[in-house]
Amino acid sequence: MGKALVVYAGRSGETERIAGLIAEGIRIQGSEASVVNVTEVKKVDDLAGFDAYVFGSATYHGEMMQGMKTMLFLAEKTDLEGKVGGAFGAFGWSGEAPGRIFDTMKNILKTDMVNGPLMLKSALLGGGIEMAQGYGKDIAKKL
Repeated sequence: MGKALVVYAGRSGETERIAGLIAEGIRIQGSEASVVNVTEVKKVDDLAGFDAYVFGSATYHGEMMQGMKTMLFLAEKTDLEGKVGGAFGAFGWSGEAPGRIFDTMKNILKTDMVNGPLMLKSALLGGGIEMAQGYGKDIAKKL
């Protein structure tokens, strides 16, 4: 059984809701999942000890939240190479953040990414709950 860390950065609660649903999907598959607000990740040790990393941010003015940018720089100092990875985000209009997180995790952190990034306007619209849980299940299957 693997352990996953789901870190989110958001403004309205939607990204946090999606993070929780991804964690549910991971747990449904029999793995452990911890959900953490990006503000709680302050040092390299806060990222240590997990087999999978799932990072998500709301898109705000075409960018990921500043807290997620800062945490990704911290993650560079952690050896995440080869670990299972996933990226997600909530957005209202443009939705660039999940793709940028995905690319950073794949190309800089060298994580073994699942599918593509999960992009949802809302967990409650258009099958969002099932999509978020399914993303979590895919992460757990890759562990």
